[in-house]
Amino acid sequence: MHKMTRKELKATSSLALIYAFRMLGLFMILPVFSVYAKTLPASTPFLIGLTLGIYGFTQACLQIPFGLASDKLGRKPVIITGLCIFAIGSIVAAFSHTIYGVMIGRAIQGAGAVSSATMALLCDVTTEEHRTKAMAAVGMTIGLSFAVAIVLGPLFNQYIGVSGIFVVTAGLAVSGIVLLQVLVPTQETWTVHHDTEPSLAQLPSILLDRTLAQLNIGIFIQHAVLTATFVVVPLMFKSIALTGHYDWASNHEWMVSLPVIVLAFVASLPMIIIAEVRRKIKGIFILSIGLLVLSELGCWIMQENVIGLVGFLWLFFTAFCVLEAMQPSLVSKVAPAGLKGSAMGVYATSQFLGIFVGGVLSGWVYQHYSMTDVLFVNVVLLFIWFIIALFMREPRYLSTCVLSLTYPYPSREQCLTIPGVIDAAVCADERVVYLKIDKDLCSVDELQSQLNSVKTTT
Repeated sequence: MHKMTRKELKATSSLALIYAFRMLGLFMILPVFSVYAKTLPASTPFLIGLTLGIYGFTQACLQIPFGLASDKLGRKPVIITGLCIFAIGSIVAAFSHTIYGVMIGRAIQGAGAVSSATMALLCDVTTEEHRTKAMAAVGMTIGLSFAVAIVLGPLFNQYIGVSGIFVVTAGLAVSGIVLLQVLVPTQETWTVHHDTEPSLAQLPSILLDRTLAQLNIGIFIQHAVLTATFVVVPLMFKSIALTGHYDWASNHEWMVSLPVIVLAFVASLPMIIIAEVRRKIKGIFILSIGLLVLSELGCWIMQENVIGLVGFLWLFFTAFCVLEAMQPSLVSKVAPAGLKGSAMGVYATSQFLGIFVGGVLSGWVYQHYSMTDVLFVNVVLLFIWFIIALFMREPRYLSTCVLSLTYPYPSREQCLTIPGVIDAAVCADERVVYLKIDKDLCSVDELQSQLNSVKTTT
C-alpha cells in the first residue's frame, strides 16, 4: 500500500486542526461555565443548563443541512461561513453581561455546524486508499482536543476568565479559516461521497435499523449525562471550597483536571485494545457503561468529599474515553455498505441532541429539586442505557474497503460472489464500490484483482 502523498498529509493535518480548534473552543467552557454563569444577572439553574446545552440543539438542526449545502455550493464556502458564524457566536458570548446574551452566543456557536462539510472536503482531497486513515486521524484529533480542553479551560479561566475563553475561541475559528485557505487545496469539482456524507433518502433505513438505533440512544444518553455532570460538579467543588476545605480544588481546577484526564486516558487504552484486538467489544462496552453508572452514583454519595469526587470523576472519564472511542467504530461496523455517512449523520445528531437535553434536564432538576439530584437522574439514565446494551447483538468484525471501478461496472450481486465480501454498494457516480469484508476470509490486497476477475468472467 502506498503512503499518503505530501499534499494529502498537509490537507489531512490542516483539516484535523480545524476540527480541533472548533472542539477546543466548545469544550474549554465545560468545566468552568456553571460557576461563572451563576454570577450573571437573571441567572437561574435552569437557564445555566439551557445555556450550556443550547449549542447542541442548533448544531443538531443544522449539521446535516450544512453537509448537503456543501454538495451544492462547494466545501470551502460552506466551511468558511460556518466558522464565521461560530466566531460571531463566541464574540457575542464574550461581551454579554447577562445569561440571556451568553445563551444567544452559544446558540449562534452551534449554528456554525461544519462537521459534515469538513469531512466531505477531507474525502475530496484524499484518495480512496487513504480515506479511512485520514478519517481516523481526524477522530483521534477530536478525542485529544476534548482531553486538552478539559485541562486548558480551568487554566485559562484562572488568568483571562470565561469571557477571555470565548475570545480565544473566536480566534481559533479565525485561525481555522486561515488554515483552510492557505494549506487545504481548493477543489474545482467535488463528489458526493456516499460512505461519508448523509443522504436524506437513506435516513429511513438508518433510523429503522435496530442496532444503530441502540447506538444512537446510547450516545444521546452519554452526552446528556456529560453535560449534566458539568452543570453541577463544578458547583459542588465550589460549595466544598466555601466551607474552608480544599480551596485549591476551586481556585486551581486545572490541578485537579490534569491528572484526572491523563490517568483516565492511560487507563482507557488497555480497554480499547482488548475490545478491538481480542474482539471483546460488547463485553468492554457493557463494562464501561457500568463504570459510568458507578461513577455517577459515587459522585452522588461523595458529594461533600473532594477526594472521593476526584476519584469517581477519574472513573467517569476513563469509561467515557472508552465509549467515545468505541461507538463510532461500532457504527462503522454495523452500518450497511455505502451508508456509513448517513449512519454517522444520525449518530452525530443524536449526540448533539443529548447535549441539549442534558443541559435542559439538569437545569430543571437542579432548579426544582437539588444540585445532587441531577446526579441521581444521571444514574437512572445510564442504567436504562445499560439494560439496552445488554440486548445488543454482538457486532461482526468487518472492515470497510473502498475500491475504484472501471467501466463496465460490476453489480452488487457480482461483488458478493467474492469470498469474504459480506456487503457491497456500487456507486457509479463516484466510480467506486464500498465493501464490507471479513479480513479472515479475504485479502484486501487481492480484492481489486478479484473484482476485475468477476467482471470479466460474468
